[in-house]
Amino acid sequence: MLKDRPWFDAALAWYFVTVWGSGFLATKVGLQHAAPFTFLTLRFAFGLACVVPIVLVMQPRWPAGRELGHVVVAGLLMHAVHLGGSHYTQYLGVSAGITALILSAQPLITALIAVRWMGETLAARQWAGVIIGLAGVALIVWHKVDVREASLASLVAVTVSLAGVTAGTLYQRVYCPLVDLRSAAAVQFAATIAVLAPLAWAFEDMQVDWSWQLAGSILFLVIGASLLAVSALHTLMRRGQATRVTSLLYLTPIFAVGLELAMFGVMPSALSLAGIAVTCLGVALVTWQTSLSARSARASRL
Repeated sequence: MLKDRPWFDAALAWYFVTVWGSGFLATKVGLQHAAPFTFLTLRFAFGLACVVPIVLVMQPRWPAGRELGHVVVAGLLMHAVHLGGSHYTQYLGVSAGITALILSAQPLITALIAVRWMGETLAARQWAGVIIGLAGVALIVWHKVDVREASLASLVAVTVSLAGVTAGTLYQRVYCPLVDLRSAAAVQFAATIAVLAPLAWAFEDMQVDWSWQLAGSILFLVIGASLLAVSALHTLMRRGQATRVTSLLYLTPIFAVGLELAMFGVMPSALSLAGIAVTCLGVALVTWQTSLSARSARASRL
């Protein structure tokens, strides 16, 4: 089967990293035209409008009973909590460096949880890769770190975001291993709207500066990130070790740096370039498998 080929996992991984890294800039654009809860409500309303025709035509299996509750919880953690926290952090004026650095702790936290409660075993090489990767991200974003911009509210928001994305990713892997990702997306988008829309109305009056930039941002984030990239992440989590998969998040700041150069002519500093090299080394140490272990993994899927 197509999904049993190593290159399929590699393609999913690179797609996820590329889109996730690009999402920082798309979010920055969108937040210039709508406050966080309002922006996210529009994003997931459009996402639901995209998913409904798909599930009506393809008629996937719908989650029911206890599984339905698990799908809702995972979706709220991934979308409402994670994105609500990270968007409000940026909206409050915190530098992208602080936000990226704190959120990049996810692979380390995932490793600790996976080893303690999920029965995963990490080699010393992989532990070293997790630490090295985090250090590399710190070097990449160091020039953007400005602690003077950080307030207690913004630090709480980004910490909540980190907890949400870590818990949501692991929760869906453990409690929703067989759920159809198409029907799950419809359920999770609807649940997220039900939570965020009242917050947008109560605290932001749902004020929107309609523009083609806002539309482009929502289109990219819905199709590229919320639908395809999140599905790629959950597919990879089902097929691989949690720490190996989440270590890919270390690579997303690299794409943000590349896009800043391509779109705005912002040249990366020498420290950022060094950080890119260190980050790549860290991810390689976490994800690299010996030829014997790779053959064993492929054989176990046959």
